[in-house]
Amino acid sequence: MYQEKEKLNKLHQLTFTAINQIPIIKSGDDLAQIIYSKCQDQQIQVEDGDLFVLAQKIVSKAEGRLVDLRCVSPGNKAKKIARKTLKDPRLVELILQESKQILRIRKGLIIVEHKNGFVCANAGIDHSNSIDGPDAEQFVLLLPEDPDYSAKRIRDKLEKLFNIKTGVLIIDSHGRAWRNGTVGTAIGISGLPGLVDLRGQSDLFGYKLRATLVGAADELAAGASLLMGQANESLPCILVRGFPYPLRESSLSELIRKKELDLFR
Repeated sequence: MYQEKEKLNKLHQLTFTAINQIPIIKSGDDLAQIIYSKCQDQQIQVEDGDLFVLAQKIVSKAEGRLVDLRCVSPGNKAKKIARKTLKDPRLVELILQESKQILRIRKGLIIVEHKNGFVCANAGIDHSNSIDGPDAEQFVLLLPEDPDYSAKRIRDKLEKLFNIKTGVLIIDSHGRAWRNGTVGTAIGISGLPGLVDLRGQSDLFGYKLRATLVGAADELAAGASLLMGQANESLPCILVRGFPYPLRESSLSELIRKKELDLFR
C-alpha cells in the first residue's frame, strides 16, 4: 500500500524551456558557447540529465552549409528532373548530391533517401530562414554533413561548460507518408536513446508487451518543435527536463527502418 501511495504522489513532469535571444548564427559560430552564455544571461539553471534540442538550421549555419545557387552547375539528370518537377535545376543538382536515391517525384516535390539514411522531401534543403537580404532566394541551406557527429561535438562541449551529463538532439521538420502536416523529427542524436524497447515489460494488467518500440527521440523532437515554431519565432534551442527514459549512447540509425521492412518504398 505504501508503495502504491508513493507511486500516486510522485510528480511526473516533462518541461520544455526555450532559450531566448539566440543570435542569427553564422558560419564558424560556437553553438555550445552561445547556448551556455544565453543560459547564464537568463539565469536558466541546467541540471544533470537535462537535454538540449537544437533546430537543424542553426547547426547547418554554424557548419557553413549555406550554398549560393549561382555557384551550382546542374547536370543533365538534374535538368531532366527539374523539367518534371518545375524546380530550379540548380536546386535539383544539390538534392541529387545530398541523396542516395530518388524515391518519388511530382510537381514541386522530390522524395529521396538522404545520404544519412532517412527519407525526406528535397533532401532537407530549404530556403526559409536561411539568409536575409535581396539575394536571399539565391541561397539554400543543406542539412549537416553528419548530424550524429554534430550532436556529439556540441554535447561534449556543453557537458564541459555546464559540468553536467546531458544529451543533444538535432531536429528537422519532416512530412509523413500517411498524415498531413510536418512534425519535428530527429536527424542527429547524442547521449539519449533514439529507440526505447519496452518488449517484455508488463502493462497495467500484467500483459507482457510483445512489439512496443518507442521512438523516444522523435517524440521529444515533436514536442520541442512545437515550442520552436516554424516561422519567425527565433527559438532554435530548447532545454528539456524530465525525459522519462534512461540516457545512453545511441545514433540515428536506431530509428531508420530497414528497406525490406518499409512498406512505403
